[in-house]
Amino acid sequence: MRNAITIGFLMFVLFACKTKEKETNEETSTPEKPPLALGQVNVSTKSMEFFVADTLYSGWNTFIYENDSQEVHFLIMDLYPEGITIENTKTELLPPFDDGMRFIMENQMDSAMNAFGKIPEWYQKVKFLGGTGLVSPMHTVKSTVNLEPGRYIMECYVKMFNGEWHTSHGMLKEIIVTDKTTDLVPPTPTATIDISSSDGILLRDSLSSGAQIFQTNFIDQKVYGNFVGHDVNLVKYDTNASLDSLVQWMNWMDPRGLRTPAPEGFTFLGGMNNLPAKGKGFFEADLKPGNYVLISEVPAADEKRLLYKFSID
Repeated sequence: MRNAITIGFLMFVLFACKTKEKETNEETSTPEKPPLALGQVNVSTKSMEFFVADTLYSGWNTFIYENDSQEVHFLIMDLYPEGITIENTKTELLPPFDDGMRFIMENQMDSAMNAFGKIPEWYQKVKFLGGTGLVSPMHTVKSTVNLEPGRYIMECYVKMFNGEWHTSHGMLKEIIVTDKTTDLVPPTPTATIDISSSDGILLRDSLSSGAQIFQTNFIDQKVYGNFVGHDVNLVKYDTNASLDSLVQWMNWMDPRGLRTPAPEGFTFLGGMNNLPAKGKGFFEADLKPGNYVLISEVPAADEKRLLYKFSID
């Protein structure tokens, strides 16, 4: 009888300890953080849109962009000045760009420049904080940028076959970036790219096949004749592809520039979109054997040394 009581008491104590331990673990465990808090931003395009969260955290964010459409796209994060919203974009900014592009397609450059002269003054205060480079259909790319709190417009202004902007067909999304910061720290690069208006694009490291993480350092920044600054786009090209056709296509002010279809023989693998002077960002790529070029979306990129060729054996 005494042994039975002793065993029962020990079992009671053991059960009580286990229950207490479970309650303690439940009280001290940290809830799993959502991907956005960790700096993971998933973006996809099926046609002419961005599927992405309406609100993001500030700080370092990695954009994982799936281009599941049939056209080349990109994304860029435009930080808007206080008080300006997507409605201002639709009513004040898109019309002069639409009119200007229509005149360019009609080879009426004077009329085009007059139309661009109606671009609102507040546009000069927009701050471009990076994004992806150009992305070929059915490709996924990764770019890591540092976002400030504020109101952004995510956009893609590649052009359709008739010269109309993708922005005018839905690739324009307003996103709020909050004061809360992500837990993400920038990745460790395997290669470094410096870019400037004076020295062009410089790849600082030798490369081999396989996964690479590029750090892009924007030594300076300037606005070129196409109203945008320099960026970095990674492009793989076939042996018989014409680099001259790529250079021409990278200038949207050319009637054929950034217009569907993209020139033959080129695969766009992302990169880093416009950043301010002294800014840095990161992008990832899995390099296969072949020929590559790093190129900026500016007029006559080759003449500005904003084109850099390399090969992977």
